[in-house]
Amino acid sequence: MAITLTCVSLILFLCIIADKFSGKFGMPTLILFMGIGMIFGSDGIFKIAFSNYEFAEKICMLALCFIMFYGGFNTKWATAKTVALKAILLSTIGVIITATITGLFCYIILKFSFVESFLIGSVLSSTDAASVFSILRKKKLNLKNGTASLLEIESGSNDPVSYMLTIIGISLFNSKSLSTIPLMIFSQIFFGLLIGVSFAFIGLFIIKKTTIISNGLDTIFMIALILASFGISLYINGNALLSVYLLGIILGNTKIKNKDILIPFFDGITGLAQILIFFLLGLLAFPHKFPDIAMPSLCIVAILTLIARPIAVFALLIPFKCSIKQCLLTSWSGLRGAASIVFSIMVVAGNPDISLDIFHIVFMVALFSVSIQGTLIPKIANKLKMIDNNEDVRKTFNDYKEDSSITLMRMYIPKGHNWENKLISDVSMPTNSLALMIKRNGTTIIPKGDTMILAKDTLILSVPSYEPSGQENLKEIKIQSTDKWCNKTIQELNLPENVLIALIKRGEDNLIPDGNTLIKENDFVVLYK
Repeated sequence: MAITLTCVSLILFLCIIADKFSGKFGMPTLILFMGIGMIFGSDGIFKIAFSNYEFAEKICMLALCFIMFYGGFNTKWATAKTVALKAILLSTIGVIITATITGLFCYIILKFSFVESFLIGSVLSSTDAASVFSILRKKKLNLKNGTASLLEIESGSNDPVSYMLTIIGISLFNSKSLSTIPLMIFSQIFFGLLIGVSFAFIGLFIIKKTTIISNGLDTIFMIALILASFGISLYINGNALLSVYLLGIILGNTKIKNKDILIPFFDGITGLAQILIFFLLGLLAFPHKFPDIAMPSLCIVAILTLIARPIAVFALLIPFKCSIKQCLLTSWSGLRGAASIVFSIMVVAGNPDISLDIFHIVFMVALFSVSIQGTLIPKIANKLKMIDNNEDVRKTFNDYKEDSSITLMRMYIPKGHNWENKLISDVSMPTNSLALMIKRNGTTIIPKGDTMILAKDTLILSVPSYEPSGQENLKEIKIQSTDKWCNKTIQELNLPENVLIALIKRGEDNLIPDGNTLIKENDFVVLYK
């Protein structure tokens, strides 16, 4: 027991060090986690013999459950909804197109059996959310035209379709019958949606309308909700990954208390889950088998990267008038990773007598994909001029907070204002705020306590940034040139009585608006309902 715990702690320390120095190694961190697993595996230094696919399947599926939930929970829907339709098409029809082309290649060119070809196409059809999120955030890839949100939504939501295809392939391998497939597809989709949405609203009701959850138990309640959603969906043959993803999307984009605690908690849980999955995948691998499957794996990588993925992306995005550059970058960013290898473990665990070494083929495909494609994504984004220096990719996640703990506010003093002709020291300013300067008749004055405030002065105040408690119904909207509010004054908008524009962020300025304030392109409008 003591030796086991010591080994586990050593592995976790090595993974933390790998994460710290991944930038210097020039490859995604998750590949390094996989490498640590191979070092400890049968062909590695520590010679740990591990080939229990059934146990690995259970552990990896549980870890994938939390990764899927957090992928939805940390996705900011307000930012992502403009690309949601495109992303959903990629994560459904795009997955099916990718699986079909890859499967046909394996069947016609590589001469695999039909079912084996179907299985390989299925398990490799989804893109890896963990890898995509990691690269976008660590490399701070601020992409144009909402491409970051597109990739996040797609990679976070396409595993359920790949999972469903894999289940169908396993069923075909076992029964060789097509008669049960329609019912299986219906069950996966219907119960996956039903359980995910139902548990989300049950959770919201308990959180908002009851006092069942004591202070400090929010994280435990959320874990229970995730496990219940996942387990019940599995039990009734629903798509469990779809259930927990929907659960995450709904809860993560609803005002709930203690979200500022839940997000970092599940960020840590997800990080541990990623370490666990990639380490186990490395531990299961036998590198001495790689030479035998290297050529077919490389061929599959080439087909996936250069043919199947681009066909799916261009076919689905060009009708939306997406640029060629955006399509090319989206095509290249379709990384294969943890989910694909976990699904291959499912195949082997459920069919131990399968002749084709699907696990090691998929493992090598994912290894090539994440290490080569993932490493080159920043360079290709730069080459295609898809980097947007005016955006921040962190804003596409729910855990984004402004870097500064203060913000600046401009305050105009009209004639008759109750601050007129008063000293700075005599006025009641907001708590922890400070008058930084006064603009008066074209000149700038650095105020002191005895500085007089005059009519038509403009005060620049430093005030604490707003930190929502989760109970306020505030919403921030970025104004685009096509928005109906663009270039209109607030009084022209005919807002409902219960809606108030509380603040307008324009560049570095925060404006307190009135009816005559003109809303401009690129303004951030803060609404209170």
